[in-house]
Amino acid sequence: MTTADRWTQAVRRQLGLGRFLPLGGPRDGAWIAERAAEPVLRRAVAQGVPDVRLGSVRISLADPESASEPVVPPPPSALPPGPLRLTADFAATASTSEPLPTTAARLRTALAVAAAERLGLTVAEVDLRVTDLLEGAPEQQPSEEGTPDTAEKEAGPDAPADSDEGRVAAAALAVPGVSRLTGTLGRPVHLTERPATTTALPHRHARVDLAIRSDHRPLEVTRAVRTAVSETLQDHPTVSVLVTNLD
Repeated sequence: MTTADRWTQAVRRQLGLGRFLPLGGPRDGAWIAERAAEPVLRRAVAQGVPDVRLGSVRISLADPESASEPVVPPPPSALPPGPLRLTADFAATASTSEPLPTTAARLRTALAVAAAERLGLTVAEVDLRVTDLLEGAPEQQPSEEGTPDTAEKEAGPDAPADSDEGRVAAAALAVPGVSRLTGTLGRPVHLTERPATTTALPHRHARVDLAIRSDHRPLEVTRAVRTAVSETLQDHPTVSVLVTNLD
């Protein structure tokens, strides 16, 4: 791991973003912060499996060796595209009418469906651990969804409207489902030059950090953002998107 990657991971931990999880497959060029994804999973459990209290949730690659190379540069130290493993602790209400394995199966299904259908994550495994048996109905923890941190509240397009960065910002904000640009890791729009390789000429790459409305599916919105941003600049750069919040 490079010094830059270690620095980026330290910043992410400090800001509470968690890991950057791949949305879709290697050609989708989009990632979402764990912090943004987790409230969606918790809400699905609260609605679909109310007799369970969800504890810690972690998402990682199911098999790092089989992960794919993304077609565009990823955000610093982001997980590469590949099947994911969701690991969660939970406490369940003691019940004589339903055995604990059945409750765990319902929870596993709720998490897997929410990850795939609401977010666009490719979850191949859901590992669960029972931490407690409850006597009464569990108290669900309030969701942090829709409460961005201070840095993100103040973020916005930080370049003139007639600059390339300004054009990228305007194109992204015009996509339905995008609520705002975010500056959690610096500028909301990052334009860089990719060097020439044996198979490609030098060209630019744009990364856009943004928040998406919680009533939109992140994978579909990020696909539209990538198309809009690439088409708004004459040289049609490659594009990646980092979702830091669902509003």
